[in-house]
Amino acid sequence: MRKKSFKAESKRLLDLMIHSIYTHKEIFLREIISNASDALDKLHFVSLTDENARKYAENLAIEITADKEKRILQVSDNGIGMTDKELEENLGTIAKSGSFQFKNDLDEKDKADIIGQFGVGFYSAFMVSDDVTVRTKRYDSDTAYCWSSNGADGYTIEECKKDTPGTDVIMHIKEDAEDEHYSEYLENYRLRELVKTYSDYIRYPIIMDVETSNNTAKEGEEPKYETVVQRQTVNSMVPIWQRSKKEVSDQACADYYMEHFMDREPPLSTIRISAEGLVSYKAMLFIPSVLPYGYYTKEFEKGLQLYSSGVLIMDKCAQLLPDYFAFVKGVVDSPDLSLNISRELLQHDRQLSVIAKNIEKKIKAELVKLMESDFEKYQSFWKHFGRHIKYGVVSDFGMHKEILQDLLIFHSSAVNGYTTLKDYVSRMKEDQKFIYYACGESIQQIALLPQTELCRDKGYEMLYLPEDVDEFAVQALMQFEEKPFKSVTADDAQLQSEEEKKETEKQQEENKELLAFVKEALGEKIAKAVISDKLKSHPVCMTAEGPVTIETEKYFASVPGDEMKPKAVKVLELNASHKAFAALKDAYKIDKEKARNYAQLLYNQALLIAGLPIEDPVAYCDLVCALM
Repeated sequence: MRKKSFKAESKRLLDLMIHSIYTHKEIFLREIISNASDALDKLHFVSLTDENARKYAENLAIEITADKEKRILQVSDNGIGMTDKELEENLGTIAKSGSFQFKNDLDEKDKADIIGQFGVGFYSAFMVSDDVTVRTKRYDSDTAYCWSSNGADGYTIEECKKDTPGTDVIMHIKEDAEDEHYSEYLENYRLRELVKTYSDYIRYPIIMDVETSNNTAKEGEEPKYETVVQRQTVNSMVPIWQRSKKEVSDQACADYYMEHFMDREPPLSTIRISAEGLVSYKAMLFIPSVLPYGYYTKEFEKGLQLYSSGVLIMDKCAQLLPDYFAFVKGVVDSPDLSLNISRELLQHDRQLSVIAKNIEKKIKAELVKLMESDFEKYQSFWKHFGRHIKYGVVSDFGMHKEILQDLLIFHSSAVNGYTTLKDYVSRMKEDQKFIYYACGESIQQIALLPQTELCRDKGYEMLYLPEDVDEFAVQALMQFEEKPFKSVTADDAQLQSEEEKKETEKQQEENKELLAFVKEALGEKIAKAVISDKLKSHPVCMTAEGPVTIETEKYFASVPGDEMKPKAVKVLELNASHKAFAALKDAYKIDKEKARNYAQLLYNQALLIAGLPIEDPVAYCDLVCALM
């Protein structure tokens, strides 16, 4: 029999197929199974109108058998089969897809959900095989044909014996090499593993031998185990996300999540999506109850599992999730994706962008719903993922703040717990211009800040921000429902009435020489000393003017590195009504050196209150003792 050559620059193209297109050799089984599934789909579709095909369209299945001794791996289907002409066209021409042609021949309304597009998947068999034989018989033909090839040299087609319609792909697995262990593709456990990974949701049964160990000992005897080989269906077929909500219980969803995403805890929430339109897809998303292991490490990879018609394309498709929702896990399945030739990557991301945008909206809607219906449960979510949401507000120069602002919650001075920004605004006093906040190392420490006392006395609610990202987040937001954010420590906090402002201005003028003296005594440590408009019962506090706040300075000081770090322009605020100020004033009149010591003492106290380090703790202690 004359060997025929492949069409279309066969040697170079086939070499490319085998060595360059596919990243992992194990993909070959996915491709062969997908082709078998397409053959079953075709027969099923034809059987709807063809009586002859109908009698073969029952019990459609794919079988996998492995012979270790002969190094033969066989994948068989009882699908539509091929004629010699179709063998010539589909396997003799690389990149000629029979499935693609089949779909194109149908009316638009009758398009079958068939996976194959490029006609190259079959040749992935040569990555692990040195000889491939295809034995096939079309359902409406009496003649079977055998296609055989050992690679780029060409192929033969001849008549052969086959009793039933369908196709057998028979691969002679290569011998093991120093760096390649091809024998693994003859091991049943490995084949089952590949089926579960890539083809678990092929809609037809995938049948193969499964070894089980049975105890054959009688009652009272020592256990005696016997290995039994049984033919079993090894794929799930209909994925859980393709079933209707009525068919799948909440517990079943939770079990699926914990098993497939290796989490000990059930998900906090499950999101089901079924979309039709520009891009049709189904999705099942899970919001974890706790932070995924290694979430804040470089090794953590975000992304959703991406399927196309039940075939796994990508295990972690990062494009489907924005960074601020990276904690979400789940699957997306769409028949409309434009895949590249290897089906491992996407040709372009237009469809993916549409899906990603919709997923983002669904996740936000689910979190808002959770916040409104079960605030306690939402607080549990916030405990684990709140920081990441706030990072999302800050990232990319605040471009995502409109999406995320409705999800933010902060500790409130009014409710002794968390509040939403919406609820805060709803409680604002009529004369209140700002959403007030205060930063510190803890809720307890913030509540004790001198600047918060006057704010509470005025009846204004404050947001307590104890995390380093908090102030950056509110600065990125700038405002909420047209209400600007304002730190109670800001020089323009506007907590005083007009009368109180006039009184502060009067005291400022009356004590300008003393304030100038304090500035001179402290030198470059402060920008100026002023009479405070924020203090009520405390003697002193430290504030900042300009864009760099005290908390910003503290944050950058904690970041490793020797580079120049931003410093706050510090303002020492003194309470003119406090006895400490009176003591300073008296000392200024009669003992300038003592007044200098008082200034140093008040400055260090202000640093301590603000959570800033004292430059010389020993000198500070000596100073306190000297003034006692």
